[in-house]
Amino acid sequence: MSAPPPGLCAADADARLLAPFTTWPDGPGGVALSQFQVAGMHCAACSGLIEAALLTLPGVRGASVNPASARLALQWLPSQLTLADVLAALQVAGYRATPDVAAPARELRRQERRQALWRLFVAAFLMMQVMMMATPAYVAAPGELSADLDRLLRWASWVLTLPVMAFSAAPFMVGALRQLRAGRLGMDVPVALGIAVTFVASTGALFDPGGPLGHEVYFDSLTMFVALLLLARWFELGARHRAADALEAVAGAMPTAAERLRDDGSSERVAPEALRVGDRIRVAAGEAFAADGRVLSGQGWADEALLTGESAPVAKTVGDAVVAGSINLDGSLIVSVLRVGADTTAQGIVRLMQQAQSQRPFVNGVLDRVAAGFTAVVLLLALLAGVGWWWLDPSRAIAVAVAVLIVTCPCALTLAAPAAWLAASGALARRGLLLTDLAALERLCTIDTVVFDKTGTLSEDRLQLRRHWAQGADADALLNVARSLAGLSRHPVAQALADGSAGSWADVREVAGRGVEARDATGRVWRLGAPAWVSARPDPAARLAFGPVGCGDCVLWLDLAEAPRADAAATIKALRAQGRRVRLLSGDQPAAVARMAALLDIAHWRAGATPESKLAALRDWQARGERVLMVGDGINDAPVLAAADVRIAMGQGAMLARGAADALLVSNQLMAIPQALALAHRTRRVLRQNLAWAALYNLACVPLALSGWLPPLAAGLGMAASSLFVVLNAQRLAR
Repeated sequence: MSAPPPGLCAADADARLLAPFTTWPDGPGGVALSQFQVAGMHCAACSGLIEAALLTLPGVRGASVNPASARLALQWLPSQLTLADVLAALQVAGYRATPDVAAPARELRRQERRQALWRLFVAAFLMMQVMMMATPAYVAAPGELSADLDRLLRWASWVLTLPVMAFSAAPFMVGALRQLRAGRLGMDVPVALGIAVTFVASTGALFDPGGPLGHEVYFDSLTMFVALLLLARWFELGARHRAADALEAVAGAMPTAAERLRDDGSSERVAPEALRVGDRIRVAAGEAFAADGRVLSGQGWADEALLTGESAPVAKTVGDAVVAGSINLDGSLIVSVLRVGADTTAQGIVRLMQQAQSQRPFVNGVLDRVAAGFTAVVLLLALLAGVGWWWLDPSRAIAVAVAVLIVTCPCALTLAAPAAWLAASGALARRGLLLTDLAALERLCTIDTVVFDKTGTLSEDRLQLRRHWAQGADADALLNVARSLAGLSRHPVAQALADGSAGSWADVREVAGRGVEARDATGRVWRLGAPAWVSARPDPAARLAFGPVGCGDCVLWLDLAEAPRADAAATIKALRAQGRRVRLLSGDQPAAVARMAALLDIAHWRAGATPESKLAALRDWQARGERVLMVGDGINDAPVLAAADVRIAMGQGAMLARGAADALLVSNQLMAIPQALALAHRTRRVLRQNLAWAALYNLACVPLALSGWLPPLAAGLGMAASSLFVVLNAQRLAR
């Protein structure tokens, strides 16, 4: 990241204020690109309202809001506009925002989550109480429920509904007002209209049973509707917050201090932010690298699996590059700092992911477009019904208009998708696939290409012994001895060979970058490690060697490699049977990727891919019309996961990759993926059935309401019945 340009306004005089969440694509003095977290968003229409509000400010060149992640990418000129002005404009529009820096953003999410949970609790708890108050009116035989008791129960329902209207339903009312002020009709408008009309009609019937609004009340249907809608929004909010938490977790995984070496040979502990290019740092075994750099002295092994996709620890010696966030497994290394802070590989990956999440996806917004026409038609029908009946029978005009508004309340329409998605997500959870974005089920139906990462995704987490051989010695006997020595080493490669057996070893010594050596009961020294360290004539086909020092012919050669997961081959076969392309995209070495592709019969594979090249490959496939499902586990997979049409992360993968995902494969059973694709199509069928039911219900009931044959009570029962049908039909997916 470049330093911010000079000449900021007084409120932004401290350039460091913008640095944590701002980049300068055109260099100092140009347009700044800042990232913000936004609170108060409830639907896709909010994105357009925020963008429109910001584009009216002088100095704003562009604004893009992703409704799924609630992230704002703002292109602006800090020399013409202060940060305070940006935040104030969002506040006036009805939204709260904070720069995407960990502490304030985390507090903002905590407040939003707490308020959403309270709204849901109040609605759900009071819904149950109102249901109890309404039950006697439904189950009592004629004459069993006295008029006084019936009226008392109705008053109790009204009192219990007031907090739901004033507190729980506030997001729908506020959202509808925002959309109306902006001249747009989103889904909040018909929802708020239905809630308001139902409450007003029920209140009028309660206060004046003999009045124009009749004597029937619908407080039970109203509170149930609000509670179900808030439950769906709670799941959506959780998905957005998990994505933001994952980004912050990457910064938390970085070391909090680094040992910087002075020119006089002494050292000091400093924060990673204090490091500068050219500094020398010492990284002890078990520590994380605080910056990208190059090894000046020492030998060791680094675990870069989550960052680069390397399946095995990578040997590091003088001249080798190291990346921030990777772990030094053994040995002490002196490293020259090449890149710090936001310029490091890990932070560059985070930035790529932020950019991918901030791009507004291509969403057709069917419900919002339907809502606009739906609301206009409903209002017109209610107005025509009221006017028409005013001429025919003024005493029934208001009741008929209210019946039309109630019967057309979009309960079934707004519950159709959440009910189906929640039922399907429960079925997938039992298979070990946890959805973090319920809307991904619809996108799964369009997938024609499935792209897998290799390390930790198609392959097991541990290396496995593929074969072993020896010349002039018993290979199996040597293997048993090697396993006992491997159990005394901390190195991951040795641990993959160990089987828990014990041997009579003494003077055990780890040699950084080489392996482990020890003395047997006869005093002979044995080595397990790099082939060139064990033998003067290493076998190029071996990854590991074991033998006594000074015996060039009695050496055991070992080849360890990744093994595919037990169900990987069956998963690939099932995906092909569904007619989908399968690709392998990995950052590992070509030989390892080619071996895995051959084992699983994957024709299309690419090795040595960086996070940038992975992202470029994905966008190239998408440009050709492919709809891509990406499955990965490492930090290097996070940007490509964020940009994929649907993304699944392995449950044990990097936090950043999991945060970018639509679903987590916590069971690590790959067969859940083709099962999820099949279930997605079933979910779409059920969703269409629910929408068709909602349409048929309205086509059948609206004429009855217009003709005066459907009283408000029957309209309320029909509204509740249509919602119940939608929910019960969706439960078929849970089987």
